[in-house]
Amino acid sequence: MENQNVYEKPVTLKNILKFAVPTIAMTVFMSFYTMVDGLFVSNLIGTDALSAINLTAPVIQLVTAISTMLATGGSAVIMKKMGEHKTDEAKEDFTFLILVNVVVGVIMCLVGYLAMDSIFAGMNLSADVEGYCVEYLSRYLVFTVPILLMNNFTLYMIASEKATLSLICSVTGGVLNMVLDYLFIAVFAMGISGAAVATGIGYSVTAVVGLFVFSRKKSLLHFKKPVFRFRVLANAATNGCSEMATALVTGIITMMFNWTMLHYVGEDGVAAVTIIMYVLMFASSLYTGYSYGVAPMLSFYYGEQNHEKLKKLVAVSLKVIAFISVITVAASCLLTRPLVSVFVRPDNPVHELAVTGNRICTAALCFIGFNIFASGMFTALSNGIVSAVLAFSRSFVFMLITMIVLPLLLGVNGIWLATPAAELMALALSAFVFMKYRKRYGY
Repeated sequence: MENQNVYEKPVTLKNILKFAVPTIAMTVFMSFYTMVDGLFVSNLIGTDALSAINLTAPVIQLVTAISTMLATGGSAVIMKKMGEHKTDEAKEDFTFLILVNVVVGVIMCLVGYLAMDSIFAGMNLSADVEGYCVEYLSRYLVFTVPILLMNNFTLYMIASEKATLSLICSVTGGVLNMVLDYLFIAVFAMGISGAAVATGIGYSVTAVVGLFVFSRKKSLLHFKKPVFRFRVLANAATNGCSEMATALVTGIITMMFNWTMLHYVGEDGVAAVTIIMYVLMFASSLYTGYSYGVAPMLSFYYGEQNHEKLKKLVAVSLKVIAFISVITVAASCLLTRPLVSVFVRPDNPVHELAVTGNRICTAALCFIGFNIFASGMFTALSNGIVSAVLAFSRSFVFMLITMIVLPLLLGVNGIWLATPAAELMALALSAFVFMKYRKRYGY
C-alpha cells in the first residue's frame, strides 16, 4: 500500500490533506512574505511607498495572469494525459509549455520597459509616489522569466508528488526575501527598489530548483524533447483562461479601487486598500492552496473516469472549504486592529480607514473559498469555459457593478462593501453551475 502513488490510494480526508497541506502552507507562506514586503516598505520607507506598490499591482498582475494561465491550464491538460496513461506525450507537452513560458517572459519584460514611462503619467499622482512606482516596477520586471517559471514549477511539483519540495522552496524563498528586504532597505538604503529585488530573488528559488528537479528522469514529470502541438497550447490557454481572467481583472479592479479611493480620500485611501488587500490575500491563500493541491487529483480521476473517487473528493473538499471559512472569518474579526497596526501606527489617518474597511470586507471570507474552489474544479475538469465564466463574473462583472453602485449610495463604506457583495453574487452563480454540471461529470 505504501508503494502506491497518491492517485491510487483511497480518497480519505487524511490522504487528501497529505497532498493538499503542503500546497496550502506554500500559498499561505507566499502571501505572508508578500505582506512582509508591505510591512518593511510601510515602516522603513512610508505609506507613500506602500501606495506605490499597490499602484504597480495591475502591471504585476498581468505577468502573473499569463503564467497562471499556462500553469493551471497546462497542469490540467498534462495530468489528464497521465491519467489516460499517455506519459511520454505528457512529458513532451510539459517541456514545450515551459519553453513557451520563457519566450512569453522575455517579451513581457521588454514590453513592460517600453511602456513604463506612460503607465503612471495619467494618474495625477504626487511626484514622490510616481517616482516610487517607476523605481519599484523597473526592478521587478528584471525577474519576469523566473517569476513565470516559479508559478509553473510550483504546480508541476505538486502534480509530480513533490508538494513538500514546493513548500520547502517557497519557505526558503520567503525567508530569503524577508532577510534581503531588511538588508536592502534598512542596511544598504536601497529604498523601494530593494524591496523589488528582494522579492524577485525570493521567487527565483523555485525557478532554479525546478530546472534541476525536472531535468532528472526519476521525476514523475521531467524534461523530454519537446514536440510543438498547437492544440496543447490552445487547450492549456483555454483551460487556464479563468485563472488568467481572475489575475487580469484583479489588476483592473485594483485600479478601480485606487481611483475611487483617490477620489474619495486621497493617497491615504490607497494605502488603506493595500493593507486590506494583504489581509484578504492572506486568508484567500488558504482556499487557493487547497484548490491547487487537489486539482491534479481531480484531473487524474476525470481522465481515469473514476466517478466514485471524484464524487468523494468534491464532497470532502466542500466540507474543508466550509471549515476554513469559519476559521478565517473569526480570526479576521478578532485580529483586525493588531493586523492593521503591524503596517501603520494608530495615530496615522490610514489606520482607522483600514480598520473600518477590514471589518466590513471580512464578510467576503464567508463566500470566497467556495468561489475559488468552483472555478478551480472546472479548470481541473478541463472545462475552461465554465471556469472562465465563474472567474470573470466573480472578479470583474460583479465587482464592477458593486464598485459603481455602492460608493454612490454609501460613500467610502460602499467601497468596502463592494467585495462582500460581489462574492455573494458569485456564490449564487457557482452554486447554480455546480448543480447544472453535476450529472455530466459525476461528482
